[in-house]
Amino acid sequence: MTTKKIKILDHKKSAVLREVAKPVPLSDIGSKKIGDLISKMKKALHAEEDGVAIAAPQVGESLRIFVVSGGAIQLSKGKKEVDPEEELNDLVFINPEIIKVSKRKKKMEEGCLSVRWLYGEVERHEKATITAYDENGKRVTLGASGLLAQIFQHETDHLNGILFIDKAENIRDLPPTEKENAG
Repeated sequence: MTTKKIKILDHKKSAVLREVAKPVPLSDIGSKKIGDLISKMKKALHAEEDGVAIAAPQVGESLRIFVVSGGAIQLSKGKKEVDPEEELNDLVFINPEIIKVSKRKKKMEEGCLSVRWLYGEVERHEKATITAYDENGKRVTLGASGLLAQIFQHETDHLNGILFIDKAENIRDLPPTEKENAG
């Protein structure tokens, strides 16, 4: 049996990345359809070494869901590196809404799995609070600063059809080097 790699959609080839994603009906949370989509998103995210989060439109579904990798959560808590042996739980956000942001903003380096190897500076709020449903239908509210606040804003933009390149300054193309690919 071969496993098929899930393709993350490229911004140049996919209109779904420019659509405002549809809310998930509350009755669908916990369904096989949504569970399968979340599983697909996690597989696509974890197939990318540098991935920290992914939104449903990036795997072709115009639904208001995003997943943050457990590794990104650890890094946002100040860890310098993620222990590959440590089991990390991803966080799932369904129908997320940013309900509060700090007045202070900061330019932050960003990239995107759908805009491969382009990086630029995006002005983001330093802190953000989000409310959403988890994959079990439980309402959660989470405040964050730094990397996690940046992820909340970046992924919410995805759900609104906005890509980081729409906001970024000093965009650079930084593909991995041959040496990095060989390692």
